[in-house]
Amino acid sequence: MKFADFLKEKGKISFVAPSFGCNIEPYKTGFNEALKKFKEMGYVLETGPNAYAGEGVGISNTPEKCAEELMNYYLRNEDEVIISCGGGELMCEILEFLDFEKIKESKPKWYLGYSDNTNFIFPLTTIADIAGIYGPCAPSFGIEWHQSQKDSFDILTGKKLRVSNYDAWEIESLKDENNPLEPYNLTEAPCMCVNDTSVSNIRGRLVGGCLDCLEKLCGTKFDNMNEFSSKYKDDGIIFFLESCDLSVFDMRRAIWHLKHAGWFKYVKGFLIGRPMHFNEPMFGLDRHEAVLANLKEFNVPVLMDLDFGHLPPAMPLISGAIADIKWDNSENSISDDEKHLFKVDSLSIDYYLK
Repeated sequence: MKFADFLKEKGKISFVAPSFGCNIEPYKTGFNEALKKFKEMGYVLETGPNAYAGEGVGISNTPEKCAEELMNYYLRNEDEVIISCGGGELMCEILEFLDFEKIKESKPKWYLGYSDNTNFIFPLTTIADIAGIYGPCAPSFGIEWHQSQKDSFDILTGKKLRVSNYDAWEIESLKDENNPLEPYNLTEAPCMCVNDTSVSNIRGRLVGGCLDCLEKLCGTKFDNMNEFSSKYKDDGIIFFLESCDLSVFDMRRAIWHLKHAGWFKYVKGFLIGRPMHFNEPMFGLDRHEAVLANLKEFNVPVLMDLDFGHLPPAMPLISGAIADIKWDNSENSISDDEKHLFKVDSLSIDYYLK
């Protein structure tokens, strides 16, 4: 696994938009404020040609132009980190115009983004053998920084390689086009849980992303998961998964798909982020059983409702790194009718870049 150099003091940050660009509110103002903050911190900034574009369908520009921008920035011989301008809907369509063999042979760079950016970070790790960071996109740095933004930037700069869960989370955002810089609306107490109290730590190589995207990549020529997991079978694989648009039945079908594609052969554990459709059971199926139904058979810890995904704040996750994950078990069931799940009081991740 290859890891990039960390962002140096007064180093360069470049911004690309292989998914949505920052052409509408609240993203435009958030992005501009992020640029202002980074500039005041002394960093050199460069925005790609699609950063403010809105010419594409579900992405900033045509798939060809989005891929061209990303390839140009990733392959050029400059010391820089790259932050995505946003998530979106159809970043998958740029993949056929990316050359992962060239990327594999290039000098690695840190790439930060989440959601639709799974379409680059996942193959970057599993095909090109280069680590990426699953974390906030550029406009998130425009608001008042929560510890999660500080954690993400501290990883980019190499100041820390350890993250922990947060004290509260947001189920309903106050940010909109008229209030683009509203901070996180942290109203909800942590609700982390685990299916097994016999262990309180796992260690393995971390990989994953947005389940909406991963399920679509599975079985295509951009799916190198089985080869990747075989290469790192001695480390074991820890999957991090979260979802945006999926219902509980969509989640269950998607995990069934990945299971039968052989992705989980060398699994050591699963980290499941809070889904966007957080508390929306259907026909007796809730968000927990949606994932456990097809994961129980692996007899590994499944930690759920963790601090990452589309309901902030989110711990930055280093795709490709060895992760040592520890948590404090509670013997308390999370509810009377779900005694197979137990509260997790705190969780931490230590990253090892090797």
